[in-house]
Amino acid sequence: MRKIPLRKCLATGEQLPKQQLIRIVRNKDPTGKMNGRGAYLKRSHEAFVLAKKKKVLARALQVEIPEEIFVELEKFADE
Repeated sequence: MRKIPLRKCLATGEQLPKQQLIRIVRNKDPTGKMNGRGAYLKRSHEAFVLAKKKKVLARALQVEIPEEIFVELEKFADE
């Protein structure tokens, strides 16, 4: 049996399989495999709203997050 890699959602604090999360990287990385400072968020509208409200992405990535990033993230919500 293969080990399923788990990652923690910054907004909700849930441990989930990597496939159920989206990785946000400080530098542009369409593949999600590049080295660098990254953070994981659950693919849900609630997680994106919570991340924006608590400013957890800005703290984790150590950079100010513009509004258009959250608009773009909404496209990836599973709901």
